[in-house]
Amino acid sequence: MTEQQESSEDVVMTRIGQALMLLHGGDREEARNRFGALWSEIGENGDPLHRCTLAHYMADTQDDPADELAWDLRALSAADGLSEERLAQHHATLAVRAFYPSLHLNLAADYVKLQRPDAARVHLDRARAATGTLADDGYGNGIRAAVERLEARMAGERGSGPLPGQFP
Repeated sequence: MTEQQESSEDVVMTRIGQALMLLHGGDREEARNRFGALWSEIGENGDPLHRCTLAHYMADTQDDPADELAWDLRALSAADGLSEERLAQHHATLAVRAFYPSLHLNLAADYVKLQRPDAARVHLDRARAATGTLADDGYGNGIRAAVERLEARMAGERGSGPLPGQFP
């Protein structure tokens, strides 16, 4: 990879980070617009790291649960095509396998919102199984706690209709 190509890819991750700051600052619409513009640039066949990251955050900007699901599925698909080597170019200590607990947790939450408990259960089980890859740190503990919360919500609401509230 040339230095210019590496620099261009860093710019994409920087732009994703800038849009993410807007999202975390409460400007979902502008974040969604920027993520959408970036998606148009990188496309369905772009760098898997860019697609995974962008789709993961784009899902959080969606108003419609079906649209959120579509973006989370794109993130999972991109992660499946992401190599350890490519990820190491971005951050030496990250591992692709550590993405899966969060990706499956998001899909489980999407399916809960869409009142599809069987699909939610499949992804919640996958998220739980993948948590062993996470470190014993704030991020790993947060994902494990979120799996437990969703599990409890699903168990408490079994057979009584849709789950209330937004999954974090």
